Amino acid sequence: MAKYKISPKPGSAVDLDQYDPDYHEALDQQDVADEVAKLKEKLEDLQERLYAEGKQSLLVVFQAMDTGGKDGVIKKVFEGVNPQGVRVISFKAPTPEDLAHDFLWRIHQNAPPRGYIGVFNRSHYEDVLIVRVNNIVPKSVWKARYETINQFEQLLASNNTRILKFYLHISKDEQKQRLLARLANPQKQWKFEMGDLPVREQWDDYMKAYEALLQRCNTEVAPWHIVPANHKWYRDLIVARTIVAALEEMNPKFPPPDPGLDKVVIPD
Repeated sequence: MAKYKISPKPGSAVDLDQYDPDYHEALDQQDVADEVAKLKEKLEDLQERLYAEGKQSLLVVFQAMDTGGKDGVIKKVFEGVNPQGVRVISFKAPTPEDLAHDFLWRIHQNAPPRGYIGVFNRSHYEDVLIVRVNNIVPKSVWKARYETINQFEQLLASNNTRILKFYLHISKDEQKQRLLARLANPQKQWKFEMGDLPVREQWDDYMKAYEALLQRCNTEVAPWHIVPANHKWYRDLIVARTIVAALEEMNPKFPPPDPGLDKVVIPD
């Protein structure tokens, strides 16, 4: 197994067998808790500045197999941020209205406006994942979508939207343990769907589909990050580090105050 690298080189082939979902740094758990707390403080400050500035936006995309941790990482990392400036969108099966338009129609409508952080729980990548694995459309159709997606993300980037994409990489054995834990917990049973089992049987097909998109849609303006996600604490740490680093690079600033504020008198 090669040393873990979170971000493959744009355009390079991706073999998920070379990415260990069980990988994590040797860190003291108290140090991790302290670092995550500091990262959350930074995220709250940066998000407030982003919202006040109103000139840039950040799009964060999460993809994973079932039980991969999309809900959990969103809850953990964005806990405490001002919900006024963060929009979380969970993309389910497309509606009849969605299907009457091109596959990016519903996605573009939910792209974050300037000043906002947009979080996609699943995304436009379902149209080269489930659509491909289940032969919902011909190969000629889904194969062309890789380049369409790249062009769409380039359009967002050229309009001051920073894009971060996270594939939460878990093992098939870890998924089994998480599914069993859902079945055993009455408070989690609602999250178990019988449809999860046929998807699990297609594991190898999904891995091939993920490898294809991780190669073909990994660009300079919209990079993929392959996050080892068997350990939830490490998954959360890596995602928080990456989001905060991106926002620091964006460097949003509070707008200057209106002139003459030093002469303002608030009447009784």
